[in-house]
Amino acid sequence: MTGLLAATREIEIGHRVRGNLLGIDVNIDTIISTLIAGSLVLILGFVARNYLTRDPDDHVPSKIQLLWEVVVHQVNKQVEDNLGRVHPYVAPLAISLFFFILISNWMELLPTKLNSSTHLTPAPTADTNLTYALAAVAMVSVWVYGIKQKGLGGYFRHFLEPYPILLPLNILEELVKPITLALRLFGNIFAGGIMLALIAIMPWWGLPAANFAWKAFDMLIGVIQAFIFALLTVLYFAMAGAGHGDGHGDEHGEGDHKDQQDKDQLDPKAAPEPAH
Repeated sequence: MTGLLAATREIEIGHRVRGNLLGIDVNIDTIISTLIAGSLVLILGFVARNYLTRDPDDHVPSKIQLLWEVVVHQVNKQVEDNLGRVHPYVAPLAISLFFFILISNWMELLPTKLNSSTHLTPAPTADTNLTYALAAVAMVSVWVYGIKQKGLGGYFRHFLEPYPILLPLNILEELVKPITLALRLFGNIFAGGIMLALIAIMPWWGLPAANFAWKAFDMLIGVIQAFIFALLTVLYFAMAGAGHGDGHGDEHGEGDHKDQQDKDQLDPKAAPEPAH
């Protein structure tokens, strides 16, 4: 017991390898892990693109192409069924965020820990610097999208709904969104890193089973947190564009068709005669 307590005191929670870049203090290990995760996502993207654009002689789609088409189709279908039509780039953005965050979350599981305080590839999402940056990119994109859809006045008008007296609360809610989005991801992944550090100091006879069980659970948590971040991003886009769909051509076409039907009902003579 005494040895366990002594080892626990040696664990530095939130320890990062710091450096200086152009006069700015940076977390070197976070930058390295982020670059690795981003590079893996790009490589996967180029590989998938290569398979998707390939034209085989037998015209039979590859397994990667079928898998990717299923994933994209299901994401688009779920978004449209539950949230209505949003901008076409929302689903690709959500899928990209999901895979980037997923790989970042799983970086902690790689066996690159040299000692109790040095990990070559810690999960970059266990650092608030990255989670705040991801949340800022997502929310700024949402705000730009909302202003483009409704106009500057139309977008800011929704802060007065349903009652103007709620303006301060609505503004506060909008400002809190990126903070909660970032801290939710950071807290769960950071806690997973702490658990791995605690398991590492367990007695040798209990280490293998506990390590395997927690790593399997931590992988599941990584998937869930990546999915939640991507899903909330899509929800924020849908809320920003609520009442102003992206399918302008379809909406205008359906509106014109409906108007023509109403005119035909009011003036039967204006309706075209059926062909004999």
